[in-house]
Amino acid sequence: MARVDLASGGVILMHSHPGASETLLIAKGSVTAAFISSDNTVFMKKLKEGDIIVFPHGLLHFEVNTGRMPALILVSFNSSNPGLQVLSYCLFGNNLPSELIEKTTFLDDGEVKRLKGLLGGSG
Repeated sequence: MARVDLASGGVILMHSHPGASETLLIAKGSVTAAFISSDNTVFMKKLKEGDIIVFPHGLLHFEVNTGRMPALILVSFNSSNPGLQVLSYCLFGNNLPSELIEKTTFLDDGEVKRLKGLLGGSG
């Protein structure tokens, strides 16, 4: 189990855990949480104190503190090795050639290079 203190307006970026499902318990505050299913359906919920959500194994998900106060979130995984892939870093924080990212994301050259520069990528 882990503790997450999320400031008002704070964001946990879109990410996945390739090795586990994740369970969140909102101990204090309110958080909007969502995941995207394998058929691209979005499941989004505004969670308040005492609410629980489960993010299925490997699916993209995120959390945003939409409340006016810090949120306290307790997190648990069903594996000791959940792994972590943050979507924006997977796409733009690497050395994959920009030309290939442009073709596979429909983003233009300038935007890909801007994001690579921001997230430490090259190529």
